[in-house]
Amino acid sequence: MISIQRFTFNPYQENTYVLYDESGAAAIIDPGMYYPEEQNELVRFIREQQLKPELLLNTHCHLDHVFGNKFVYDNWSLKPQFHQGELVILQAIPGYAPQMGLSYELSPEPEVFLPEQGTVEFGKSALELIFVPGHSPAHLCFHAREDGFLIGGDALFYRSIGRTDLPGGNHDQLISSIRNNLFILPDDCVVYPGHGQSTTIGFEREHNPFLQ
Repeated sequence: MISIQRFTFNPYQENTYVLYDESGAAAIIDPGMYYPEEQNELVRFIREQQLKPELLLNTHCHLDHVFGNKFVYDNWSLKPQFHQGELVILQAIPGYAPQMGLSYELSPEPEVFLPEQGTVEFGKSALELIFVPGHSPAHLCFHAREDGFLIGGDALFYRSIGRTDLPGGNHDQLISSIRNNLFILPDDCVVYPGHGQSTTIGFEREHNPFLQ
């Protein structure tokens, strides 16, 4: 069984997730640590739970979701894994972060790129990959089928969807991605998004104003 710990980090109030199972293995998803105290909070949790991080995953590569990639690499020697279509998004960050008054430690680039479909594994657990482009060019979600939840990144939110006015965004594509690739999941599947509170697939199918 996968346990989930959520942290809310950085000026964008981004949700960082640590997934772990009974083996002690862990996956760090979208590390958004920006301030030293946020870095310390993540390390403290991992040490207290005696976890061994095995995967660093990015749903996509906007700045707020990769602030902590370098820190994770420095501490656990994990390079990020994401879809190759997000590489151009990652490589663009050093060009715009200073203009926003933000410091950015250069993320390592993947040795392993993730496909549109398939699974990633850590410990005794597996996450299914779901391709949901639109907020960004090659956004992935991570579905824990047996545990009934989805790490949704910035695709689907409580009564909202990801913004599509950033480079590589496409509103029609995002709507199509959600309807065809996420709304086929069970109603009770819990969605843990990149910002804000969790929701469920069934609730959003019925009540999300962008998808009626």
